[in-house]
Amino acid sequence: MAPKEYKPKAGYGPFDPAGTEPFRVSRSKIDLFTECPRCAYLDLRLGVKRPSGPSFTLNNAVDELLKREFDIHRAKGTQHPLLKLYGVDAIPLADERLEEWRDALRRGISYLHVSTNLFIRGGIDDVWINPAGELIIVDYKATSKKEGPSKEEDLYASYKRQMEIYQWLFRKNGFSVSPAGYFVYVNGRADAKAFDGKLEFDIVLIPYAGDDAWIEPALVKMKEMLVSEEIPGIGTSFSGGPCEYCTYREAAGKKLLALHQKGKK
Repeated sequence: MAPKEYKPKAGYGPFDPAGTEPFRVSRSKIDLFTECPRCAYLDLRLGVKRPSGPSFTLNNAVDELLKREFDIHRAKGTQHPLLKLYGVDAIPLADERLEEWRDALRRGISYLHVSTNLFIRGGIDDVWINPAGELIIVDYKATSKKEGPSKEEDLYASYKRQMEIYQWLFRKNGFSVSPAGYFVYVNGRADAKAFDGKLEFDIVLIPYAGDDAWIEPALVKMKEMLVSEEIPGIGTSFSGGPCEYCTYREAAGKKLLALHQKGKK
C-alpha cells in the first residue's frame, strides 16, 4: 500500500532516469503505453505528447449531471431507479473522500508501486457499495450512435482497461472491491422529429467483470521502457500493429528528410 505520508510534487514532466522521486503516471498514460510504447516513450521520456483531440464538452456535461443525479440518492442512502431496474443490489457509496477520488487533475485515487517507483493515479466517476461491503467501481460513458451498446462485447478495450485500473487502485488502497464493475452508458438519440432545444438519451447499465492481472506486469515493462535509452520501434504495441500517429510521423519524417537532402544538393 502507498505510504500515507507520501505527497507527490506538482506537475508531471519527462521521466529522469537519474531521479529518485516517484514518477507520476496517470491512468491514461498506462493506457497509452498498452496502446503504443513508442508514443508513450516520446511522451513520458522525451516530453513530446501526441496532438490532443477535441474536448468533448457535451460528454462532460452529461457526466456532471449523472454525478448530481446519483449524489441525490447518495445523500438519502437510497437506491437509484436504474439499479432497481437492472436488479443491482447496491447504493451509491457515501464517503467524504469521494470528491478527492473524482478529482483526476489533483489527487484522485492513487498508489505508489514501490518496486517500480511509479506513482499511479486516476479519477473515477462513481463508487457504489453492495450489502457485502464491496465497492463497485462505476464509469459513465456518453455517445451518440444509431445503435448504442448494451452488453460487455460492445465495450472498447480501452474502456475495459480503464475499469480494471480503477479496480486495481482501490484494491491496492486496501478496499474490498467487487469483481463486477458497471458502465452507465448514455446514448444520445438522433431520431427525434426536431431538436426543440433538448436532447433525448437512452441509458443502459452494462456490467463488466474486470481482470487486473495484466497491470503489474505492464508497470514493470513501462519502467523498463522509461529507463531504456532505446526508443521502442513502430508496431511494438500490445495489439501488435503500428499506431496511426507513428505511421504519420514516420511518413512525414521521410518526406521532410528527402526534401532537406534535395535542397542541400
